[in-house]
Amino acid sequence: MDASAHAPAHAPAYVAAHDLLADRTAVITAAAGAGIGGATARRFLEEGARVVIGDAHAVRTKQSVAALAEEFGADRIDGIPCDVTDAAQIEALFDLAERRHGHLDIVVNNAGLGGTAELTEMTDDQWDKVVDVTLNGTFRSTREALRRLRTAGRAGVIVNNASVLGWRAQAGQAHYAAAKAGVMALTRCAALEAAPHGIRVNAVSPSLALHPHLAKVTSPELLEELTAREAFGRHAEPWEIANVIVFLASGYSSYMTGETVSVSSQHA
Repeated sequence: MDASAHAPAHAPAYVAAHDLLADRTAVITAAAGAGIGGATARRFLEEGARVVIGDAHAVRTKQSVAALAEEFGADRIDGIPCDVTDAAQIEALFDLAERRHGHLDIVVNNAGLGGTAELTEMTDDQWDKVVDVTLNGTFRSTREALRRLRTAGRAGVIVNNASVLGWRAQAGQAHYAAAKAGVMALTRCAALEAAPHGIRVNAVSPSLALHPHLAKVTSPELLEELTAREAFGRHAEPWEIANVIVFLASGYSSYMTGETVSVSSQHA
């Protein structure tokens, strides 16, 4: 067999926008970096949405808002620091979106915290931090979104960021895998409760979406191993995950709720 058949595939060309989210207001957590959240904020703006971002890093939030405002207009992007372990900060983020744009249509719960530790060596603090950001933070934001959408009588959309580790095992990732499996279960249960109100709740499940921060905190050996497992022989670009989030937030997925969509060949 030709050895080129096993060569890593190149990332496809960036996909042009089609106004899939025109005139909709979105809140996105952990969206001030170079990863999936930042890529999602950009894709939403390209698709016509008004975006309010939250991020635990105050300086990075300010810089991201300023850069996106210069490109897309200050009337379409805003943001404040938001630590999803604090319900009051989540409320302030949603208040900002409603104050600026009058209503809320889409919420993307992207905030998550990773780490690596063998279970026998893992401290309570390590476990609690990962679960509090990744699972509890998603719960707090989903709860706030549902309360506001139901009160306003609006048919909105919530998209949660899960992970293939919610399905499969990886040594040293018990806390993160447990939290992401919890996000999947939360998504399914929230979807059933939200459906009578016309609100959809889905999740996206990526594997390896490489960005500068991840490259800094992950060993080259592990990155190489994870990349080799992927069917395409390469990592995903953050915008490729963001494209699926756009789909789940748009009318193209109008009959989907309670689903977790894998963006990886490693879902089992």
